Amino acid sequence: MSGITEQAWGFLPTGETISLYTLRNAKGMEANISNFGGRIVTLKAPDRAGKFEDVVLGYDSLEPYTKPNPFFGTLVGRYANRIANGEFTLDGKKYTLAKNNGPNSLHGGLQGFDKKAWTATVVGATLQLTCFSKDGEEGYPGNLSVTVTYALTDDNALSIDYQATTDADTVLNLTNHSYFNLAGHGNGHILDHQLTINADKFTPVNATLIPTGELRSVEGTPFDFRKPTPIGTHIDAADQQIQFGKGYDHNFVLNGTGSTPSLAARITDPQSGRTMEVLTTQPGVQLYTANHIEGDIKGKAGAIYHFRGAYCFETQHFPDSPNQPSFPTAVLKPGEKYHQTTIFRFS
Repeated sequence: MSGITEQAWGFLPTGETISLYTLRNAKGMEANISNFGGRIVTLKAPDRAGKFEDVVLGYDSLEPYTKPNPFFGTLVGRYANRIANGEFTLDGKKYTLAKNNGPNSLHGGLQGFDKKAWTATVVGATLQLTCFSKDGEEGYPGNLSVTVTYALTDDNALSIDYQATTDADTVLNLTNHSYFNLAGHGNGHILDHQLTINADKFTPVNATLIPTGELRSVEGTPFDFRKPTPIGTHIDAADQQIQFGKGYDHNFVLNGTGSTPSLAARITDPQSGRTMEVLTTQPGVQLYTANHIEGDIKGKAGAIYHFRGAYCFETQHFPDSPNQPSFPTAVLKPGEKYHQTTIFRFS
């Protein structure tokens, strides 16, 4: 039966009540989403024989999510990805952020949107999550109001719609940080999964994974996924960019994005036949191949998550855009509405 149900999921150390919402569609697909960080906790998708498997990494209970973890399934903000040296200048004023990733600021800082208890409302067949980020929070200017809407449609697509407004000039970059393995979470490495990315260029990085400002052609590089290619084909190439990322941890410059979601990537697990398409209105997507899951992480149902046991498709504005005037702007001004949509569609 399609629809949305709610169950209590525990309490944060601050005492806030956290719930788990189950979204179901008419075809039996199911997503569990928590209002703690807006996390996708489980996502069950069918294989070629119609067998459902949970295809996202995560934990069974709330408590591990409250401790340091690799951003499993969470909404990320105010600024997804990295900002160089934890600082940027806007309207002639310099803003200083937490350096929580070497010399850089990553995924919104120490208390990003992944650590917030979002306010959840079921609106028809959608789950609407709202949060308020006050002026100066984590160093960012402007009082920011954010609404993220999840919907699980009958064409087996999970859509995420992001909207935000501000009362002062600010920078904003929102994404979801789900780790996918189409063979099933914890079901081995993902090196044979066939990947296509609709991008002729990517943004090369320095040793701390900050873009250099160049938009480089993927032609003749390990970053050419314009035709279906196993992820593992060039993941250990003797290429400086691959070595900087310990694999793939790079932003791709998507071809032809606009106000309606267009195809960013398609990935297929040859064993199960599961295919996921990523559609977005964003100008970029970060391909991350779980290169920093070192040592084993115990996940849902006792599954063990290993190095390169998943991939993330973080649809986004480019990393470090506030410091890169040639990149698409990530500035949001009063009177404007931030609006982006990303869809993960399964077949």
